[in-house]
Amino acid sequence: TCALLLLLPCASPPTQREVFVAPNAPADKPVDTAGSAEMERMDHLIAPYVEQARATYPQAKKRFLAGLPPGQSFFVTTRIHDGTGAFEQVFIAVDRIDGSTINGRIWNDLGLVRGYDRGDQYRFEEAKILDWLIANPDGTEEGNFVGKFIDTLSE
Repeated sequence: TCALLLLLPCASPPTQREVFVAPNAPADKPVDTAGSAEMERMDHLIAPYVEQARATYPQAKKRFLAGLPPGQSFFVTTRIHDGTGAFEQVFIAVDRIDGSTINGRIWNDLGLVRGYDRGDQYRFEEAKILDWLIANPDGTEEGNFVGKFIDTLSE
């Protein structure tokens, strides 16, 4: 009843936003890196794009918090790790941002990391963001600085 609800603190269920990705959106082109030397090289190559993404993230966050128009979805990329030390860069469909904590769902299939699946809830601090992306209903993307650079490596 209403009185009971007022007396007991209730945790609100996680809010999941509807995620839209246009059928003609650019396909993800993952790049495998084997070994620490190759990973260090890749981190060096993407560093300027990570910097650009982090510098422009506050504006994208502001737009998300204000409410994106229908048909737009907000993603960030980060790395997830498992107990074996493996890690993988993933897209997170952002459901909400609480202060500096991002709450969302893993939005791609995983190849290396164990214990996570597409659609799993994932929560992390903004300091771990590598990139951001707003998917538009016409298939275009805003942001995705790191992703667009990585795509040039596989051409």
